[in-house]
Amino acid sequence: MDLFSINEEIGIGLVLWHPKGAIVRKIIRDFWEEEHLKNGYQLVCTPHIARGGLWKISGHLNYYKQNMYLFEKDGEPYVVKPMNCPFHIQIYNSKPRSYRDLPIRYAEWGTVYRYERSGTLHGLLRVRGFTQDDAHIFCTAEQVDEEILKIIEFTEHILQKFGFHEYKMYLSTREPKEPEKYMGSEEDWKLAQKALAEALKRKEITYREMPGEAVFYGPKIDINIIGASGREWQCSTIQFDFNLPRRFNITYIGSDGKQHEVVMIHRALLGAIERFFAILIEHYRGNLPVWLAPTQVRILPIGGNYLPYAKKVHKKLQVHGIKSEVDSSSSTISYKIREAEVQNIPHMIVCGKREVKSKKISVRKHGVGSLDLLTIKELIRNIKNECNR
Repeated sequence: MDLFSINEEIGIGLVLWHPKGAIVRKIIRDFWEEEHLKNGYQLVCTPHIARGGLWKISGHLNYYKQNMYLFEKDGEPYVVKPMNCPFHIQIYNSKPRSYRDLPIRYAEWGTVYRYERSGTLHGLLRVRGFTQDDAHIFCTAEQVDEEILKIIEFTEHILQKFGFHEYKMYLSTREPKEPEKYMGSEEDWKLAQKALAEALKRKEITYREMPGEAVFYGPKIDINIIGASGREWQCSTIQFDFNLPRRFNITYIGSDGKQHEVVMIHRALLGAIERFFAILIEHYRGNLPVWLAPTQVRILPIGGNYLPYAKKVHKKLQVHGIKSEVDSSSSTISYKIREAEVQNIPHMIVCGKREVKSKKISVRKHGVGSLDLLTIKELIRNIKNECNR
């Protein structure tokens, strides 16, 4: 499908996105950003590196150092970011906040880098550089339950748009026998785990508790999607964090005029975009729905004489936002059709003498066959209807 490649000269676990893969990423990101803006999130953008002291405050240097890329410049330590959370915290802390401002929801397509052992790397599923559809919610303790429920409902909405309707829920908790692996007190952990469990119960969601699977700064809900093959994939995550707010002194001014500690929730709906991309390809067996397809229409002229008409059709489709391309090769029409079918192009347009004379187009649909003659307007309407389903 010519979507991506991984080159050892650049580094294993580092993905090169080809033009068609980059188009699909853009489609996903545009949809993701529009939906987040509709749902009360504010978009932010943060750097790829930060001074080492930031990660000492966050606790990452104590609990996550083995997975981080560290370097020194002019005698000062820096870290290539493995997570986006400290940056979002600094945006929150850039000015005083009132209880009237909360909840504040920051969202970012943030690219991060984590050292994964070479033996664990696997295509797009396990990489060293990846983009998270990350977000952090800053709220009061009284707002936590409602925010978690909103995140679960929003997650279901987003995943269903991509064709995933079956999930399994897991509650990842602290391993009580190994408290040294985690930040915070036992009492804090019990309260946080209870808040997540009660949110799932209120939604009447069946879940399985996973002791020892929590991240070092708090418990989490994992939402695993079930693909068309029946395979289960870890995807969305909702993480409760009571440690970073204390470490970074994240507060708000309450109605009593006093400083109060903020509650912070981490969440990712699609998870790592690279991993989600691989899951999508398997789920649809490469035959992506029309709205996600990097090429929605391939135009196939029957010989060079009909190439000008094919290019004219191509321009008209582009004007209406249809992603099309022209096969200008000297191959036979049967070969061009076969190639388009193999590459899972949703729609094909055959251009020859009949089409030029009638000023229409012969349309073929992937996996279906010929749809006979249509006007360009009719094809555009059909494609837009498919994209809006």
